[in-house]
Amino acid sequence: MHPRLPDPLLPLCVALLLWTAPAAAQDPGTISGYVRDATTGETLLQANVIVQGTGRGAATNNDGYYTIQDLSPGTYTLLFSYVGYRTRTDTVQLSAGEERRLDVALSPADVQGEEVVVTGEQGGQRPSLGVDEVETALIEQLPAVLQPDVFRTLQLLPGVKTASDYSSNLYIRGGSPGQNLVLLDGTPVYNPTHFFGFFSTFNPDAIKDVQLYKGAYPATYGGRLGGVVDIRNKDGNRRGTTGGLSAGLLASRAYLEGPYGGTGESANGSYMVAVRRSTLEPVLAALRSTGTEGIPDAFAFYDVNAKINYDAGPDDQLSLALYGGQDRLDLQFQEAGRFDIDYGNQTFSANWTHLFGNQVFSTLQVTGSRYRSTPVATIANTQFEQTNGVNDLSVNADVEYTPNATHALKGGAQWSTLSFELREAFDDSLRFDQDLRGQQAALYLQDTYTPTDAWTVEAGLRGSYFSRGDFWRVSPRLSVEYAVSPSVRLQAAYGRYHQYLTLETSQLFTGFDTWLMTDRGVPPSASDQLAVGITAQVGRAWRAEIEAYGRTLSDLFREDPFSRDEAGVPYAERFQFGTGRAYGLEVLLRRQSGRLTGLLSYTLGRTERRFPNLNESADGTPQYYTPKYDRTHDLTVVGNYRLSDAWRLTGTFSYSTGQPYTRPAQQYRLQDDPTQARSEERTVLRSPFNAARLPAYHRLDIGATRSGSLFGVAEYKLRLQLINAYARRNVWFYQYDSPDDGTLERNTIPQIPVPIPNLSFSLTF
Repeated sequence: MHPRLPDPLLPLCVALLLWTAPAAAQDPGTISGYVRDATTGETLLQANVIVQGTGRGAATNNDGYYTIQDLSPGTYTLLFSYVGYRTRTDTVQLSAGEERRLDVALSPADVQGEEVVVTGEQGGQRPSLGVDEVETALIEQLPAVLQPDVFRTLQLLPGVKTASDYSSNLYIRGGSPGQNLVLLDGTPVYNPTHFFGFFSTFNPDAIKDVQLYKGAYPATYGGRLGGVVDIRNKDGNRRGTTGGLSAGLLASRAYLEGPYGGTGESANGSYMVAVRRSTLEPVLAALRSTGTEGIPDAFAFYDVNAKINYDAGPDDQLSLALYGGQDRLDLQFQEAGRFDIDYGNQTFSANWTHLFGNQVFSTLQVTGSRYRSTPVATIANTQFEQTNGVNDLSVNADVEYTPNATHALKGGAQWSTLSFELREAFDDSLRFDQDLRGQQAALYLQDTYTPTDAWTVEAGLRGSYFSRGDFWRVSPRLSVEYAVSPSVRLQAAYGRYHQYLTLETSQLFTGFDTWLMTDRGVPPSASDQLAVGITAQVGRAWRAEIEAYGRTLSDLFREDPFSRDEAGVPYAERFQFGTGRAYGLEVLLRRQSGRLTGLLSYTLGRTERRFPNLNESADGTPQYYTPKYDRTHDLTVVGNYRLSDAWRLTGTFSYSTGQPYTRPAQQYRLQDDPTQARSEERTVLRSPFNAARLPAYHRLDIGATRSGSLFGVAEYKLRLQLINAYARRNVWFYQYDSPDDGTLERNTIPQIPVPIPNLSFSLTF
């Protein structure tokens, strides 16, 4: 006698049988495998795989793996494509119930064929709203101030801004830099800048892929209200040992990669090492010898990326990625003013991917991230010292399951332990001392449902817990897409997001930025986001994308400038709480092939915040104000023209509305200010907060690249660039002085005020 199933399980079992019965009756087959670069063996992320004549297809995941289910017995032609690579077709004879493993390699397109500088989804791949993928070649090709930079390239896209020419911090769809989740091989990076914010920490020689999620992103990501920048390092060349050298005015770079345990298909794995270090010391020494003021006594930065991969079997892959970077500055900027700044990041990521048959792809990942900053500022014989540290140790487990042709499930669990250390001393007097530790956990489940070739629905749910304050939060996500035709798609997406951290951004250097966390009395921030859009492929060369977005922000918390500035103040009393909102329209037009490629991006946007004691109405109620990174209009045009096999011309033009600032309208004299260390008379300027605008910003950068072979042993690239070609003096900020006669003087502090030439030389062997 068989045991009787509990009644609650009977409906579930019947549903599962009905779900799988048609598939079993037809005895379908499956095709799956990896898509790689033919020259290096690197996996290709988000490559297209199309079964011609069926309307079926798939895209590779972030490990380069794809699977296509429920194929009836027969002969199929599969088309493999990836932007910037030659399309490949393979014919497969599939038997009833067969599980075919088909790994393929795509060859990069040569300079005579199709050429694409900004990757875009095409040929059947379904792009998500607010998602952009940037090819590493574009990062290298565009004119850059002294160094190619990932973040500077991302700011060319609609909805993405930076604060100034001197800052690479990203403001994505109205979110601040601390609301962005920046990942390097799955590991959070808490201060992703070098040169005190001038450019990011990510060495382009080490990068394989950059994906940007501007908003309404899926349940696989969490913990931030803004965007996600997901960066993957190269795995290393499996076909042979290669390397490169690059010398520039600011920094020089070198990298080496290759296989081990054989080459090509017989290789057991691969490795990659990339290093970068500042080489500005000779220039600084020469400037100091001329008596030029404001030249650092010491300045240096470095970063090291390393990654190793090992194939434990056909279904198991192991990898270990490491990163370390440090900045050091010793600057005497006036007779009684000095900065002594030291900050840096270290990260590691250990991964194990395993295939359970052809339907289940699993990843187990352990990551660690450490950020530490110890700046010291001395101004007018008054010393300010700060120690800010972040430690993050995480374990993540993810599973992708494709049961049939209409469902693709993904789920995972994440756990991390966080510690934040912040100490501040003013004139050797400790005014704040806090060491917080917390545990964070999350579970998520996501289903991509494709009932027909025209409709795709992606629904997800993410639950999170934070031990400091015992906060539980649930975050639903939903996106819907309808294909009007093979070249036109309509999309809509909604998501709710929570953040347990906040970043206090310094107006001086990013080395003074500080991270703080929620606790009892300090609830996590929340955001609801909605986006709708349309994408259209116009012929082979052109692609257009239009998106409208809106987001609300609640429970924003930041340090209260009016709180008592002394040790022993209760943690919750250190903060102000506010709200915010952002909305806008984005347009992106790409030309993806031919001699002339590039993009045009435009954003019409509005960003607002509301906090106590700012921009108050007549009755004392705080009103919304625009933060400094609000831009009404933001336009960028990027052109890349292949003049010949050897020469390439590039150019970037940017225009944006001037950023908000506070224009002084009143002034008064303050005697014996209790907030100051010394009792003296001060002039205080008053005005509506951020009610004025700086002049409009615009700039043109141009460049030329010469490529060729050096004595047949290496390939070289010589880059000649001119930043701010027509010498636009964009305003950075205004500085106001009040002489004793009661008048008010305004001094203009420009951003890059003159054309800056840049020269770099790279070798690849």
